[in-house]
Amino acid sequence: MCGIAGILDTRGQQEIDRDLLGRMNQSQFHRGPDEGGLHFEPGLGLAHRRLSIIDLSAGQQPMCNEDNSVYVVFNGEIYNFPTLRKELEAQGYVFKSDCDTEVIVHGWSAWGEACVGKFRGMFAFAIWDRKQRRLFLARDRLGIKPLFYSLLPDGQFIFGSELKVLKCHPGLPSKMNPQAVEDYFALGYIPEPKTIFQGVYKLDPGHTLSIKQGQSAPDANEYWDIPFTPVAFSSEQDLKDELIHRLREAVDIRMVAEVPLGAFLSGGVDSSAVVAMMAGLQQEPVNTCSIGFDVKGYDESVYARQVAEQFGTDHYVRTVAPDDFDLIDELAGLYDEPYADSSALPTYRVCQLAKQRVTVALSGDGGDEHFAGYRRYCWHMNEEKLRSRLPLGIRKPVFGMLGNLYPKADWAPRVFRAKTTFQALARSSVAAYLHGVSLTSAEQRNALFSDAMKSELQGYRVNEVFDRHARQSPTDDPLGLIQYIDMKTYLVGDILTKVDRASMAHALEVRVPLLDHEFVEWVSGIPSNIKLKGQEGKYILKSALEPHLSKDILYRKKMGFSIPLARWFRGPLKEKLRASIINGGLAETGLFNQNYLEKLFDQHQSGQRDHSAALWACLMFNLSLKNLAL
Repeated sequence: MCGIAGILDTRGQQEIDRDLLGRMNQSQFHRGPDEGGLHFEPGLGLAHRRLSIIDLSAGQQPMCNEDNSVYVVFNGEIYNFPTLRKELEAQGYVFKSDCDTEVIVHGWSAWGEACVGKFRGMFAFAIWDRKQRRLFLARDRLGIKPLFYSLLPDGQFIFGSELKVLKCHPGLPSKMNPQAVEDYFALGYIPEPKTIFQGVYKLDPGHTLSIKQGQSAPDANEYWDIPFTPVAFSSEQDLKDELIHRLREAVDIRMVAEVPLGAFLSGGVDSSAVVAMMAGLQQEPVNTCSIGFDVKGYDESVYARQVAEQFGTDHYVRTVAPDDFDLIDELAGLYDEPYADSSALPTYRVCQLAKQRVTVALSGDGGDEHFAGYRRYCWHMNEEKLRSRLPLGIRKPVFGMLGNLYPKADWAPRVFRAKTTFQALARSSVAAYLHGVSLTSAEQRNALFSDAMKSELQGYRVNEVFDRHARQSPTDDPLGLIQYIDMKTYLVGDILTKVDRASMAHALEVRVPLLDHEFVEWVSGIPSNIKLKGQEGKYILKSALEPHLSKDILYRKKMGFSIPLARWFRGPLKEKLRASIINGGLAETGLFNQNYLEKLFDQHQSGQRDHSAALWACLMFNLSLKNLAL
């Protein structure tokens, strides 16, 4: 895996500041500690940091074609590059290396913009076409690899793999985007294409961007979307056989590397499925790693060990204390902009552990989104049955009143949290789903933000993010619709961001076979009623895996990475939290209602309410602002 960066003068061909581009590239040294490369020509500078995975002796970047008319900087892997290489060689293109980057170089010459549709993999790359004086950027279909960009007031177009790369440029806009703040406190991350800064963007997954010298603004185009085209099958058994075949193939093409390779193994369905496929594809034991916690309620390493023993893997596990909060300040610098998924802490640790033994690790990310594995899908579909029986005009006043009257019960199992259910039933399907996944409700954010902040928002609400994706959704199936929204928001903005930053902090490449776009296309067409069958999420995946994994693994209660935030904030992090949100910190930004911040803090300390999610979001927001010097 690598890091890329660049500067283009869109108004002419002024010389690019070499020291500046060097600093931008050095800021992402962690992404590619093996080599660094720079290329300059009038009006352009390209930079690259390399983590060598394939063709270790060659493949240096920036890479150019034989007449130096096309240059490429590339972050990621093109898994079908051997097939594409043969196709290009048949057209007369000559290759000087055995790496996948050169396929992009010649693919641009052969196919132009259409080349991106031929690439199967995870990628973010930039192509400079000297003859056209044109810069072309692309991001992979699911957003596995990040790409940030901005067009500066002086006409310089800059891009990089992380926001910190762009922050090195003195001309980068530093005004906070109030819409991003609203999005963050609702979702816990800032969804594409926004960043915390106005005028600075993430390239959307499945999109390309093009800008020429002399052009006043870049052009962005979508080249791929999840199709949800129904899958034809003769029987459920045939479907299960096809699923395993496609999963095995998606894993197989991700096992090519000239460095040590292994897998994360949590003991959950998805990571266990990946390890099961890997074990059947290689003779030597699979390298697997997992972390455990020394508190039973947070530890699932026993399940990982069970899978490791079943497949005879070379398993490495490290037990850590759940009070592993020394990383909190470091995380703010790692993620650059505000990011509030607390599972980033154990994810960082498992990447740190994996890097001690491998350079490439396969993960099971994506399975919950594509096979309906989250418990919230089940809750939503149960509520959807009730919503479908009554029109919104009746539901809104009746259930809205009940939702206002019913007491909130954070402490109770969800089945007894009638207030949340009533509030969901009073909303449309999309609005109800947003309400269910939000860290804070619209009412809480209204109380949290200051009058000045609300004025800055000018009526904007996070609902616009979900509504935009709902309008663009290729499916109106109730389950498919929320899966689509999750894949456009939570998957890329939270899950993939978490894994990319945590892994790249340790120069570890993570590959995600369940997000192979061909596999995703096919899975999207499986009927919803056999993804979520009754109350059983991932039904078709679990059923297909029964010959490979025990029922203890397939049908146990889902745990996931979790940390004891509520206890931390009443104990060892109490004073750090107080300093961040009450005594200075957030209070000095002018964005928040200080009385409400104190209310959140006091209610949590007394045990009256569990505000741990909102308080964590506040803490990480404050630390992020300090890191960004805002």
